[in-house]
Amino acid sequence: MEDRPARVDVEGPELLAKGFRPYERYRLVLHHDDGTSDTQVRDIVRGGRVVGVLGYDPGRELVVLIRQFRLTAHLLPQGRGEMVEIVAGLVEPDEDPEAAAVRECIEETGVEPRLVLPMLTFTPTPGVTDEFALMYLGILDAGALPARAGARDETEMTQPFAVPVDEALAAIAQGRCINGFLILALQWLALNRARLPELIAAAEIEARS
Repeated sequence: MEDRPARVDVEGPELLAKGFRPYERYRLVLHHDDGTSDTQVRDIVRGGRVVGVLGYDPGRELVVLIRQFRLTAHLLPQGRGEMVEIVAGLVEPDEDPEAAAVRECIEETGVEPRLVLPMLTFTPTPGVTDEFALMYLGILDAGALPARAGARDETEMTQPFAVPVDEALAAIAQGRCINGFLILALQWLALNRARLPELIAAAEIEARS
């Protein structure tokens, strides 16, 4: 089982709007295995590459998260505007994703990770945007967290905090946190928890070489 290329003729893009991110329209003909085809019009938001970083303090068995305001979550019927999230942000043009992960971690938690380990890659909402996410585990000192962080020139204000791993896993199991990046990162942590010492040790050896 794996994703595969599509047989499709694409015309576009037509720029519909240019705000924080470009909003584009494409016209396409999608060819199917049975010889038929469909003509479609699809609009997408250009998101590009983003990184997500789950902060982790292995000595204390803590995950480092942030709380940040999100308008879309505020507009939900449940009114969850003050979201619990992992560190995340755009990869700048020509920037290495791992360097972006370190930069975003410093900006949003106030702490520089001593290591970043690749976790997984995914497309958050491929029906809406071309955003492509690269997720990392950031090994850091939870005892050095400030009360507030964020890139002030971007009017960003984050509240970093640390919680025990089991408490964080219980929160997503009980539906108390609904951010997709957070859920995926913590599920990866749960699946790989037993081998984390091995992964961290291997990354430390590679960093020294």
